[in-house]
Amino acid sequence: MVAQVNRVAFELFGLQIYWYALIIVSGIAIALWLSNREASRVGLKEDDMTNFLLWALPIAIIGARLYYILFDLEPYLADPIQIFNTRNGGLAIYGGLIAAVIVLIIYTRRHFIDPWLFLDVVAPSVMLAQAMGRWGNFMNHEAYGGETTRHFLASLHLPQFIINNMYIDGAFRQPTFLYESMWNLIGFLLIIFLRKKLTVKRGEIFLGYVIWYSFGRFFIEGMRTDSLYLFGGIRVSQLLSALLFVAGVVLLYYRRKKLPNVKPYERDKGTNQALI
Repeated sequence: MVAQVNRVAFELFGLQIYWYALIIVSGIAIALWLSNREASRVGLKEDDMTNFLLWALPIAIIGARLYYILFDLEPYLADPIQIFNTRNGGLAIYGGLIAAVIVLIIYTRRHFIDPWLFLDVVAPSVMLAQAMGRWGNFMNHEAYGGETTRHFLASLHLPQFIINNMYIDGAFRQPTFLYESMWNLIGFLLIIFLRKKLTVKRGEIFLGYVIWYSFGRFFIEGMRTDSLYLFGGIRVSQLLSALLFVAGVVLLYYRRKKLPNVKPYERDKGTNQALI
């Protein structure tokens, strides 16, 4: 019998608290802290980040849930009450990101903030939160790939607790959660490094995030066994990743070459007013 990680972290007044929830909340808290620090360096108000999160978080959760349900509708039509059961996962990151970006556009327009600047500030933090969030999938025994062997997992020099937890439904599985987590962590570090070393224009940090994440997600999604599908066996997240990658590259090129008046992304201006 392979010893696996318990999904339940602890019980509080008889209510089971899952590692999944603790990790997601921790990721959000760290993302907000980092975004607040960066906001003050580019002339935005820290309150803008917090106020935005208060609006965006619940709507992003709803968006992530609706996205998941929309492309796996049959089980929820048979048992509608399961729509509200998110304790076992069932949140699609792309749905949450789409909903959050919509809220961001509305929020920045209402508060006279350059949306590209706002996106640049939050993008690296979101990528780090995503890297952390995949460990919530690990604890929930989800977001895994096809069958493999213990020998292969050991050849990756993985800790024993990861190898054991990859024994799911009678077979060892590809740790696709780990592949994506590491891809996002590398992307976060790369964006932070380039942001410090290069002169970039507003919007380019966010577009770099879109390009990096969608490129990796496209290939990692192809390894997963729990993908959502469209007609003809097309994986939803792979299709969306391909579209986002192309859109990100085109927008990056267009804004860099065709819009010379786009302002640079500047830090440490010593002002609390938005740099519009």
